[in-house]
Amino acid sequence: MIWEVFRQEQRGKYHTHCGNVHAPDKEMALMFAQIQHGRRRPTHSLWVTPRDEIGEVDAEETRFGGTTDKSYRWASTFNTDEDFAAEIAASQREQEAAERERAEQDGGAERGSDAEQGAEEGESA
Repeated sequence: MIWEVFRQEQRGKYHTHCGNVHAPDKEMALMFAQIQHGRRRPTHSLWVTPRDEIGEVDAEETRFGGTTDKSYRWASTFNTDEDFAAEIAASQREQEAAERERAEQDGGAERGSDAEQGAEEGESA
């Protein structure tokens, strides 16, 4: 029986076909794959599957979608004037001010809880 072997070089990368092995069962196929394909190059993992279990669909059998025009997603055709740009800048400044205020409130709350904890430790000592 022929088993196809797919190798992953590093975690997070794709598995790529690296060859096949001839083996009577799954356990032997895994062992042969490790010996033949796992030792030659850096390997994170191997996939081993029977050749009969792999199917293929090509462009002649079915029509794939391909890429579609998605230019409508980009704001390239909108008319923007100076008033609109000023409004965006003002909104951005408001957001930054709100973030600073939240950070100051969170920092003050943490410092307050640290002071309370220090006072409690002083009482217990």
